[in-house]
Amino acid sequence: MIEMHDLLARQRAAFMDELPVGIAVRKDRLRRAAAMIADHATRFCDALSEDFGHRSREQSLVTDIAGSVAPINHAIKHVDAWAAREKRKVQFPLGLLGARAWVEYQPKGVVGVIAPWNFPVNLVMSPLAGVLAAGNRAMVKTSEYTPRVAALFEELAAQYFAPEELAFVSGGPEVGKAFSELPFDHLLFTGATGIGRHILHAAADNLTPVTLELGGKSPVIVGRSADLKQATERVALGKMLNAGQICLAPDYMLVPAEEEPRVIEGIKTAASAMYPTLLANPDYTSIVNDRHFERLSSWLEDARAKGATIETVNPAGEDFGGTNARKMPLHIVRDATDDMILMQEEIFGPILPVRRYDTIDGAIGEVNRRARPLGLYYFGRDEKERRQVLDRTISGGVTLDDVVFHVSMEDLPFGGVGPSGMGAYHGRDGFRTFSHAKAVFKQAKLDVAKLAGIKPPYGPGTIKAARRQMKG
Repeated sequence: MIEMHDLLARQRAAFMDELPVGIAVRKDRLRRAAAMIADHATRFCDALSEDFGHRSREQSLVTDIAGSVAPINHAIKHVDAWAAREKRKVQFPLGLLGARAWVEYQPKGVVGVIAPWNFPVNLVMSPLAGVLAAGNRAMVKTSEYTPRVAALFEELAAQYFAPEELAFVSGGPEVGKAFSELPFDHLLFTGATGIGRHILHAAADNLTPVTLELGGKSPVIVGRSADLKQATERVALGKMLNAGQICLAPDYMLVPAEEEPRVIEGIKTAASAMYPTLLANPDYTSIVNDRHFERLSSWLEDARAKGATIETVNPAGEDFGGTNARKMPLHIVRDATDDMILMQEEIFGPILPVRRYDTIDGAIGEVNRRARPLGLYYFGRDEKERRQVLDRTISGGVTLDDVVFHVSMEDLPFGGVGPSGMGAYHGRDGFRTFSHAKAVFKQAKLDVAKLAGIKPPYGPGTIKAARRQMKG
């Protein structure tokens, strides 16, 4: 623990000595960060697969390698514009008298990043794109559930960065707790809502500003005007990517009552086409560890015991009970009720409850009586209904006619609301999250205080100035 305090002190001292942090320096750090991932893509993919038991190499290349380098390259391309001084207006008539106002974006200092296990490369490097573009130093706490990735980060970071620039810390819950209690200049946590509460409490003692990227039950609303073949294929893809271990994975579906059989059949058909086998299929990822596998299995048993009908999508009829590979097929849960655990907690696995609705107002009402989700997905061509869903629901972000994709748009802010998070990053929004917007005002040469009526002795001029301001 002392080492972390010492590391923070060294980073902060180096940061203060360096001010101002030039754009060329920021771009150099961003390029080194991209090279650290791209140069060692194979090793990262190997480490990811080892940590998960099995993880698709191609998926890792897309989600964790390309998904890390792309936001860094985006930041390199745009950081000059992001960091430019912004001119602001001053009240009349000060501008005419020579007063000026602007905002300068300064780095905050040392940013702490607590990363999760589900995308343990991407969810380190994507926020670092904004952190480094803004001119900060960073300390990263990696997940204890992905120890090989964590060890690789510690090894490689030392080759590409001085510890005063970027450093990685690994360890279990005690290390994570101590890390969150450090007096960072900003702290980003990505993970479960329950742990997010503890992070917020820990940061409060230091008045550390916090960005929380949490999760929640992201719903899919299928409108009556939707293309069901397209909708079910895209939901199946989003649900089975990384075996559903995604904070933005579709957590449950709301479908028109009369369309439920077609929707379920569409999901089964799409899942079977993408994954005709599962156990030996290199494209399909394992559940990360035994604890999470047992959690998901127990939630299915809870749902079955409470009356749910569960359809397992196992196109090759494989024997999952005879293996310890932690491969879990997609389970579609019909007649899911609110007393079932999987309708109360974020699922984070290949389990998909499907619920019926009669009217779009009923679907919207179901979304709104639950905690505000990180993502919401609507399928349908009815523009009025689409607008109704957008206007009457609150979520961190929305993807229309697909799932998850809004997270990959670098010009869109990514973040939650309420229990699904606070604050946002990605692109310009990430740059601003990790920057301090410093207000600067340059006064005119004239005696403005006297003109404004605030310079004693007060008299009729003061009253006249006050009335002039109140007129707007």
